[in-house]
Amino acid sequence: MHELVIRNGTIAGGEAADIAVEDGRIAAIGCELPRGREEIEARGLTIFPGLIDVHLHFNEPGRTEWEGGATGSRALAAGGGTLYFDMPLNSSPCTVSAAAFEEKRAALAACSVTDFGLWGGIVPGNREELEPLADAGAVGFKAFLCNSGLPEFPRADDLTLYEGMQVAARRGLPVAVHAESEEITAGVTRRIRDAGGCDVRAFLASRPVIAEVEAIHRAALLARETGARLHIVHISSGRGVAAALEARASGTNVTIETCPHYLFFTEADMERIGAAAKCAPPLRRAAERDGLLRHLFAGEVDVIASDHSPSSPELKEARDFFQVWGGIAGVQSTLGVLLQARREGRVLEMAEIVRMTAEMPASCFGMAGKGRIATGYDADFALVNPGKAYVLRQGDLHQRHPLSPYIGSEFRGSVERTLLRGQTIFHQGRITAAARGRWQRPHKESACTS
Repeated sequence: MHELVIRNGTIAGGEAADIAVEDGRIAAIGCELPRGREEIEARGLTIFPGLIDVHLHFNEPGRTEWEGGATGSRALAAGGGTLYFDMPLNSSPCTVSAAAFEEKRAALAACSVTDFGLWGGIVPGNREELEPLADAGAVGFKAFLCNSGLPEFPRADDLTLYEGMQVAARRGLPVAVHAESEEITAGVTRRIRDAGGCDVRAFLASRPVIAEVEAIHRAALLARETGARLHIVHISSGRGVAAALEARASGTNVTIETCPHYLFFTEADMERIGAAAKCAPPLRRAAERDGLLRHLFAGEVDVIASDHSPSSPELKEARDFFQVWGGIAGVQSTLGVLLQARREGRVLEMAEIVRMTAEMPASCFGMAGKGRIATGYDADFALVNPGKAYVLRQGDLHQRHPLSPYIGSEFRGSVERTLLRGQTIFHQGRITAAARGRWQRPHKESACTS
C-alpha cells in the first residue's frame, strides 16, 4: 500500500492514469493501482508537473516590505508552482558574494513553502566572488546590460560580462542576461526627459525593441567566444527571439525565456492599466506580441518565467511614469495565461506548456528529479481543472500586496491543488503547507545544450 495514490487524473500531455507516491517520490504510474493510505480523486483534472519559475524577485532578505519569501512562495504555490529561483536583486544585500548567498539561503529556508534555488550576480568588481558563488550552489549568474534600477547592482560592462562568462563556462553554469542596451536606452531617455517627457508613451519610446535586439547579439557574441551557456531572460518581442535564434544558428549555446505578460498584454494595456503594468523591457505593440506568439507556437521558446518583481504600493504611485517602480507582479498567473494562449485558432498543446514550465527549467538548470511526471521523480504536481473559468480578483492573490495587472482578467483553467513531494501545500484557494520547502542546488552532471 502506497502512502498516496492520485486517482483518475489526466497527465498533461499524456493519458489518464493513477499516480502512486512513496517517500515524496513518484513510485508508480498506471491504471487501477493498488489502494493508498491516502487517496486524491482527480477525475476531470489535468495533472501538471509542479511549475518551476526560474526568474522572480522575492526580495528576501532586506526588502520584504515589497514581497518576501513567505508571501511570494505562497502565491507561487497558488499558481501551481513548486520550485523557484530567486534573482540576486532586489534583496539587500544583493547576492553578489558567497556571504550574501548564504544569508539569502538561510532567510528563504526559514519561510518558503516551496522549494527554491538561488542565482548569483555578475557586477563590476566581483569577479573573484564568482567561484565561491558557484561553490555555494548558485544555479547560474545574472547580469544586466543596462541600468538595473538599483545602485548596489550596477550593470555589467562588456569586460565584466566577458570575464564573468569565462568563469561560468569553466564551472558549467549559465549566465542569465537582461538584454537591453544601456547606450540606446540611456541616450533616448535623456533626450525624452530633456524634452519634458514623463508619461507612459514617453517611457515606451525610451526602450525601443532595437535596444533588446542589439544587446542579445552582443551577449551572444561574448558567450560564443567564451563557450558560456547563455540564458536571455524576459525576451519581450518577436524580433528578440529571432535574434536569439540567429545566435543559436551561429553556434551560441543560448536558451530563450519570455514571460506571460508579454504574451498577454500589449503597450495599449500599459496605457490603460498604468503603473501595475510597467516593466522593463516594456510591453510591446500588438505586432511584436504576435511575432512572439508565433515563435512560442513554433516551439522556439524554451522557458516561461514570471519575472515577478513587486514593490511596495507607494513606489507605484509617482505621477512621473519614469519614477514608477518597473516590475510586474504575476507569479500566480503563469499557468492561467498559457492555458488560454491562442494564435490563429490554435491553443498551446499541454505538452508544450509542460516543456516550457517544468521540463526545460529542470534540465537546463540541473534540477535532478524535478520537472517530469515519471517514476523516481519528486511528486511535485499542480492539479488543474482545465474547463473552469474564473476572473482574478484582489482577494484571490496570495502575494504581499494585492497589486497586479492581471486583476479583472478572465482565465480558464483553475489550479485546484498543488503538491510538493506528495504533500498538499495549496488546496481550493487555501495554503495548507505544514512544512518548509528545501533549497535546491544544481546537480553537477546536468547541463542544457540548446
